Amino acid sequence: MTEQNQAGIQENFLMVADHPVLDLLNTVPQIDGARVDLLQSDGDVIRWMALAGWPSRQTNRTNPAPSLLKTTRNLRDTIRALVENLKAGKRPDVSSLNGFLKLSRSHLVLQSAKDGRLEVAREWQQHTAEEVLAPVAEAAAEFLATADFELVRRCEDSDCVLWFYDRTRSHHRRWCSMATCGNRNKVAAYRERKQRQG
Repeated sequence: MTEQNQAGIQENFLMVADHPVLDLLNTVPQIDGARVDLLQSDGDVIRWMALAGWPSRQTNRTNPAPSLLKTTRNLRDTIRALVENLKAGKRPDVSSLNGFLKLSRSHLVLQSAKDGRLEVAREWQQHTAEEVLAPVAEAAAEFLATADFELVRRCEDSDCVLWFYDRTRSHHRRWCSMATCGNRNKVAAYRERKQRQG
């Protein structure tokens, strides 16, 4: 894969999982037969977090939290292991994720909404990489504890490694995206039928 192709994908992270925690796992897709880590810098992490709904104040700092990229990759690996263990019916070791959670520092704030109503929001400290990633770690803990893992799936395309949470009404979603893997498989099935008829 060319650097230009990777840069294009990084600008458009694959937000197809229908849950941001699984979208974090999907930052390592398989492209042209090889796994590619789309998180290559602290800036990539900040951009991904904003897309996932966790904007960071780190964008306004000249010196972002040290080792944000490395810490994000560690958190992603921790979440991936937990998801894979739960999918395999194994008892997961939650100590690593609990270690992340222990380092988060947050408090509630009361703020005015645009319509004048008062609302409660959570604000996280962001001095360390772990604090920056605290909302992600908290969302992962919530997801792992409450998600229906019958609906947590990998794309059925044999060349795809992406995860998704099947929120469709019928719960028959098979592909990470109908625009990519779904369409490719439907076209392949159509060609195969035509060859058999032909």
